Amino acid sequence: MNETMLALLGFATIIMIIVLLLKNVTVPALAFIGVSSVSALILVLTGTFTVSEVGDFIKKGVSGVHSTAALFIFSVLFFGIMTDAGMFDRIIDALMKKVGHNVVGVAVMTCIIAMIGHLDGGGASTFLITIPAMLPVYKKLKMRPTTLLLIIVTSMGVMNLLPWGGPTMRAASVLGIDANILWMRILPMQLVGIVIALFTAFFWGMVEKKRGAGIDSDLVIEDDSMGLEDTPTAEQKAELARPKLFAFNILLTLFIIVCLIFLPVPAYFTFMFGCVVSLLVNYSGAKLQNKIIKSHAGPALMMASTILAAGVFLGVLEESEIMNHMATILAQFIPQSMGHFLPLIIGVLSVPLTLMFCTDSYFYGVLPVLISVGNSFGVDPIHTAIAMVVCRNCATYISPVVPATFLGVGLAGVQIKDHIKHSFMWVWGVSLVCMVAGLILGVLVI
Repeated sequence: MNETMLALLGFATIIMIIVLLLKNVTVPALAFIGVSSVSALILVLTGTFTVSEVGDFIKKGVSGVHSTAALFIFSVLFFGIMTDAGMFDRIIDALMKKVGHNVVGVAVMTCIIAMIGHLDGGGASTFLITIPAMLPVYKKLKMRPTTLLLIIVTSMGVMNLLPWGGPTMRAASVLGIDANILWMRILPMQLVGIVIALFTAFFWGMVEKKRGAGIDSDLVIEDDSMGLEDTPTAEQKAELARPKLFAFNILLTLFIIVCLIFLPVPAYFTFMFGCVVSLLVNYSGAKLQNKIIKSHAGPALMMASTILAAGVFLGVLEESEIMNHMATILAQFIPQSMGHFLPLIIGVLSVPLTLMFCTDSYFYGVLPVLISVGNSFGVDPIHTAIAMVVCRNCATYISPVVPATFLGVGLAGVQIKDHIKHSFMWVWGVSLVCMVAGLILGVLVI
């Protein structure tokens, strides 16, 4: 197959997966594996790659996400143990005394926690810090978990522009400049983005309030969850609660979070260690420990299987360089007369493209191609890079090709299709506002 046909196969694969997810035809894991298998079969039957080569692609793809899958399994177990022990109930009661009926205050608090949590640039750690802390509060106030995710991903998209954030570092490496230099150029747009993130929290807090959310709300929340948990009865909660160990559990959770951010060990090991300590201290005896683990095994394995299946998809498309061919095809569609406006074009299209390209393929595949296209029109490469970094970042954590997205929706108990539907247009709007701000502030020049 020539490069054009490979690119078309890539577009067809991604579009099919997105359609299957949005139409709720099947669960994500089956969509990723099924469609990717068909694409892999086409690559083999056309003689483009051998079965062995495709097998290597899949192996590399899965190896790239297996740590995220392990992280999800043990983080769900750890926070499940803390929930069973009653730690979050005490925290929720304290928060409720502070905010009371203030739905908007909870939304803004979510934004601030997410921005602070994302100072390390890690999407997984931010989800793990923010969602377990805030989701019970949202449920108590009858606020939608999709709104929780929207506020978090908007905040993360803004903070991910820091020089140690993945997109900024990747773009800087392609440009051949220091990441700090690129960040200083981006900083005015990031400050605008922080204001927009806070406004997002305020606005959606008002939306939830107008829906009737609040501590005394009689709203019935639509069941958009993935069945991640069964609500325990009062008797079951009382049986598993460990109020006398509240201080220990708080200190252990804070210790795990600090290790997650600062300790140079795999994040999944940090949660493995946390699970061991929390189980041994809170629940003695193999029988009770086994019961606790089994109660959280279903959701953990379901999302882990989805993440591993996404690895198959990424391996087939990324390792075969199909995504790079897709980037080349897209660049060819830019008319000669519009070449001068390349940064604006890529800024407008960044959010939809984020649903198709993972971070590496976007910056190492798409960016070099667009820089070379821009050079022929006299476009400064740094302007193209800034548009791609800032506008793309807004949508990073709604993309089905970013493994951390599945961690977020899994922790929140939301279907990925509902997350995309609820967040896509708003996030795209945030992206466009940031781009306009860049033009006004002189960061982007056309």
